[in-house]
Amino acid sequence: MEKKKAAIVECMLFVAGEPVLITEIARVLEQDEASVKALLYEMEMTYREEERGICLMTTDDTAQLVSNRDYISYVETLLQPEQKKSVSQSIMETLAVIAYKQPVTRAEIESIRGVRCEYAVSQLIKLGLIAAVGRKDVIGKPMLYATTDTFLHKFGLHNLSELPTLPLEEPETIETV
Repeated sequence: MEKKKAAIVECMLFVAGEPVLITEIARVLEQDEASVKALLYEMEMTYREEERGICLMTTDDTAQLVSNRDYISYVETLLQPEQKKSVSQSIMETLAVIAYKQPVTRAEIESIRGVRCEYAVSQLIKLGLIAAVGRKDVIGKPMLYATTDTFLHKFGLHNLSELPTLPLEEPETIETV
C-alpha cells in the first residue's frame, strides 16, 4: 500500500465525514476505480489488524471513516448520549422484507407481512434506511423501495450479498395415527 495515497484518502474521508463516492476518490487521486478499491481494501485490513479506533467502511460505491464498534462503550461513557429510541418490531420486519426483496412496492410488503405498512415505510424513509428508487411498470405505477447506503452502514454491511441467508421454509408435516 502506498502510504502517501492512503494518507490522502484518510484525510479526505475524515474531513468529509459522510460516505464519499469511490469514483470521486479516483478522480481526485487521478487513479482508476480498481486501483482505488484495492487501496481501500488494504486500508480496511490495516485498520482491522491494528485494532484502530476508526475503521474504513466501504460499500460497492462509497467509502467512509467510522468509529470502531469494539470501543463504543467508551464513546458512550464519554458522551453520555440520550437513550436511543428503539425501533418497533413492525418497522424491523418491514425493513427485512425490503432488504431481501428489493426493489419492492408497499403492496408487495403488505402481501408478505399481512398487515398495512404505510407508517413503517414512512419511518424507514425518515431514518434514511430506505428510499424510493423508481416506479414499477404496472397499472398504477406504484413506488418501488430499496435500502440505502445508510442501511448498509448501520448494519455493518459492505453490500447486500452479506445479508444472512434466509432459512428455507420446510412444509409442516401432519402426523397420522
